[in-house]
Amino acid sequence: MSDVLGALDGVRIVDLTQMLAGPYCTMLLADQGAEVIKVEPLDGDHTRIIGPYHASDKLKAFGGYFASVNRNKKSIAIDLKRPEGRELVLKLCDQADAVVENYRGGVMDRLGLSYETLHERNPKLVYATIRGFGDGRTGKSPYADWPAYDVIAQAMGGIMAITGPDKNTPMKVGPGVGDLVPAITCAFGIVSAIFRAHKTGKGQFVDVGMVDTILALCERIMHQHSYAETLPVPEGNHHPLLCPFGMFPAKDGFVTIAAHADAHFPILCRLIGRPEMAVDPRFVDVQSRRANQDEIIAAVSDFTRRRTKQDLLKYLGGQVPFSPVYNVRDIVADPHFKARDMLPRVPHPGLDHEVQIAGIAIKMTETPGSVRHRAPLLGEHTDEYLKSIGCGAADIAHLRAEKIVA
Repeated sequence: MSDVLGALDGVRIVDLTQMLAGPYCTMLLADQGAEVIKVEPLDGDHTRIIGPYHASDKLKAFGGYFASVNRNKKSIAIDLKRPEGRELVLKLCDQADAVVENYRGGVMDRLGLSYETLHERNPKLVYATIRGFGDGRTGKSPYADWPAYDVIAQAMGGIMAITGPDKNTPMKVGPGVGDLVPAITCAFGIVSAIFRAHKTGKGQFVDVGMVDTILALCERIMHQHSYAETLPVPEGNHHPLLCPFGMFPAKDGFVTIAAHADAHFPILCRLIGRPEMAVDPRFVDVQSRRANQDEIIAAVSDFTRRRTKQDLLKYLGGQVPFSPVYNVRDIVADPHFKARDMLPRVPHPGLDHEVQIAGIAIKMTETPGSVRHRAPLLGEHTDEYLKSIGCGAADIAHLRAEKIVA
């Protein structure tokens, strides 16, 4: 574990999020050095029990899902249904730079923890939300009260309609981008708002709609619709505007090649033994290559399918934009990810050895982000933070006895 201070050292975040979108957002902030206080219900974030659990885990305090997106955080367990519990959260927010929540709209208002209430107590506070269809404070959607998960955002935001093996088969994207893209977007919004608050003394409400961020991610469909007046559909494993740009068969799997540009197409033609294609009028420029893509895809596929992924990596890698289609075992074995510190090991309660999780993609030279400590046990830091807001030993004992905290 690293002791290097991150770029957000000194920033305090009160984290009232659960599941994936909110916790991933606050994890990004924690990775860069922010102090993230994860406020959990007494029975914990529901992802603690989802797993997967390591076969040797003797404790089963949490599984891989929770471990992956809650590293670098502190945990305090509070019953928000109790007025005494809500008062503790108010005091935590008095000392914070930002609070983040992803409850359905109106829940925090009913608990007396609304943006307006917290802003009045702490005008510098940034209040950030991630909801399926956004918050009425910035534009009330007709679906504002609907629950939403990743698959809902993927469907309504447009990404499913352009993903799939053929034009008639929409398909869900593998990772939970309906959660993860809003999380990344919200983290950017939080840092932006904190930066402004530090300059002006004024916090603000940061609202991220899951569906909105998926549409923003699919920006291409809007210019295709608006400029070309087309209705984008799934394009399989190739690009609707560029060729060759997509996935090709190998002897032992698949590879990707993006040699659509004038600089790379002649090189690819030479490497696959088809130099005449580089000067063929049908393939002379980007538009022509896209218009005649079937012959190009066939020629490239004929070359790649007779070789293994590793043979193609050695032959095409570095010559044209290229990659094998990796599974996670390939990733763990490839020296790139080790060199980039993308496979950190962390201890896990209940195990006598460390486990691997995905690393931090943002690299900084002066204040590098780091995985400083594992995900917390439920309520592992409750006493620490109760003391920080003025609770004495007797107060803490009373709160525990009354099951207001854990």
